Order: sequence, then C-alpha cells, then structure tokens
Amino acid sequence: MQRVCFLLQVKKDRLAEYRKAHEAVWPDMLAALRDAGWSNYSLFLRDDGLLVGYLETSDFEAARAKMAQSSVNARWQSAMAPYFEQLHGRRPDEGLLVLDQVFYLA
Repeated sequence: MQRVCFLLQVKKDRLAEYRKAHEAVWPDMLAALRDAGWSNYSLFLRDDGLLVGYLETSDFEAARAKMAQSSVNARWQSAMAPYFEQLHGRRPDEGLLVLDQVFYLA
C-alpha cells in the first residue's frame, strides 16, 4: 500500500468557505474517489491556509489518472479551484505538492 501526503495552500480569506464545502462532499465524488482506489483519505487545514492531505492507495498515479477521467472530479475541481493559491492555471488535483515519505512506523 502506498501512503501519500500532499500540500496545497488555501486562500486565507476563503478558509471558512473551504471548511464548509467539505462538510457535505458530493456523494458521487466520494464514490469516484473510492472507485479510483483512494482510501483513508484525510484533509487537514491550518489557520494560515496550509492544507495537508493524506491517502493510501495501491498506485497513486493510476488512482490520479482514474480520477482525472471522472466527470464528477472535473466538476469538483472546478468548484474548488477558487479556494486555492498558486495553481497557475492548473486544477487543484494537478497542483498537489506530493511529499517524500522518509519514515513509517507500522
């Protein structure tokens, strides 16, 4: 199982809205994530806008590719894009800064 941790930056003036949007993630988006192989997926948000994501999957690149083909993902990414800084024309799921794992205690 591959463990993946990534970072994004939420705009400080949109933090409350971003949190609110995640209180009711669309059921079809949740199903698409599961179908693509995303499990134990969590998002953590710091007060300065630093967003840390964590997930487990058997193949992250394959899971990302499957999500990229999903119409619900395209709609979700479009809805989420205004919340983020420094995307430079990319969708949020294309702007992830994936971190290297340097230690794991099972």
